[in-house]
Amino acid sequence: MKFGPVPVAQSVGATLGHTLRVGGSVLKKGRSITADDARRLAAAGHAEVVCARLEPGDLAEDDAAARIAAAVVGEGVTAAPPATGRANVFAAARGLLRVDAARVDALNLIDEAVTVATLPAWSRVDAGDMVATVKIIPYGVAEAIVARAAAVGPLVAVAAFRPQRVGLVLTRLAGTAEKVLDRAAASQRERVARLGGAIVREVRTAHDTDAVAAALSPLVDECSLVLVLGASAIADRADVVPAAIVRAGGALEHVGMPVDPGNLLCLGRRGDVPIVGVPGCARSLRPSGFDWVLERLCAGVGVGARDLMTMGVGGLLVEAPSRPQPRVGPELEPHAPVVGAVVLAAGRSSRMGENKLLVPWRGSPIVARVVDEVLASRVRQVVVVVGHQAAEVRAALAGRRVTFAENPDFAVGMSTSLRTGLAALADDIDGAVICLGDMPLVKREHIDALAARFDAEGDHTIYVPTFERKRGNPILWARRHFAEMAALAGDVGAKALLDQHADAVELVPVDDAGVTVDVDTPEALRALDGD
Repeated sequence: MKFGPVPVAQSVGATLGHTLRVGGSVLKKGRSITADDARRLAAAGHAEVVCARLEPGDLAEDDAAARIAAAVVGEGVTAAPPATGRANVFAAARGLLRVDAARVDALNLIDEAVTVATLPAWSRVDAGDMVATVKIIPYGVAEAIVARAAAVGPLVAVAAFRPQRVGLVLTRLAGTAEKVLDRAAASQRERVARLGGAIVREVRTAHDTDAVAAALSPLVDECSLVLVLGASAIADRADVVPAAIVRAGGALEHVGMPVDPGNLLCLGRRGDVPIVGVPGCARSLRPSGFDWVLERLCAGVGVGARDLMTMGVGGLLVEAPSRPQPRVGPELEPHAPVVGAVVLAAGRSSRMGENKLLVPWRGSPIVARVVDEVLASRVRQVVVVVGHQAAEVRAALAGRRVTFAENPDFAVGMSTSLRTGLAALADDIDGAVICLGDMPLVKREHIDALAARFDAEGDHTIYVPTFERKRGNPILWARRHFAEMAALAGDVGAKALLDQHADAVELVPVDDAGVTVDVDTPEALRALDGD
């Protein structure tokens, strides 16, 4: 391919190298220059134009990208049609992305004209997620280079999650409260459900080698995977859980892994059934090395000692401020729960007569005042659900560090927006503050008061602000309620669940009435202005 300036009269049929404005129109780069384009360029005073011209043996950028993309896809992924020299590759199933790093490097080392980029290996992906992209740098490339790149072969594949029948053993020490086991079991049920499986049998037993071994045997016979979460950490191959795997007729493959949190995991097997000694950090849903192992097993990917021992790169998942040096100082405090927020901003404001979220109040649209207070609080992630007049709401929040989630079904009711927002939260969020976009008197202090009381492992899992004994919004919900909230239907919000979980509710008094004031009608807006 030749690239550079040529006389305009000789440019017909070449590819325009850079976007040009000609009169009142724009000629975009990458277009094939027509005779009319050349006349217009000449009339505008252009003597030369920078363009690309293919030579014999060259392929155009889209043809090259399509050919390479078709060659690099493996099982569970598909390549989309190319455009502007790029062909994107998408997951066709929900599962784990497998990447052949050596082949990726080999392809990228062939020639500067050809590139491929992927998500990190073992990323958890959903069907439709982009997992890789092939990009041709120039407008054309020699067919011989394309052939070499295509010959590298498949680079990416998705190992789809397979429904697993999972058995769970929980052990207890003297004095262990049943609610502690309940919370630990709930976390494992949610973990497995996320990956398309189910815990079909749960056994609770003493933290004793013989007792655990006795519990394991029937589970191995009826399950495809068995998890053992002990009452105390695994410290040695001779400890209770590893020893019980051997006593139950299994083989112990490895103890420990270079992922933190998650170091104290053990892996065994009886026949074809993996048995995982679960580290204590997995009592919460915060990501750990156990998740890496569980995901691979649920995707049908074999995990052995070498696999565990080579997980160290990227294995430092969190840096705990309370642990500046290993095993120094007093007993470690648990990590503070990670709180996110969902701002519901998709409604039609039928009682207002206009979109109340966009109504200016004290210099800003109401929704912007709400989101600014949420952003100023201690929450980690802010999801804004948009639907009605989505473009206008996005514009009102331009420049703010939020995650937008589009709800195409907003007209059905609030439940659809709630479901959309929860789905957009990151996996490490332990609880979410559900905020209404029409409450401009809610302050960051209100949200922080809820977050300060939130204990992901405690008895209370719902935190409701009150002013003078009147309940208000926003409400903070622990993750264990997300599935139930997402199952609501129609114009129903999460408040519908409060009576069902009265024992889990903690009331959090605040100092002003902002948590009880929303703007649904013109009268309410006028009252707000008089505030």
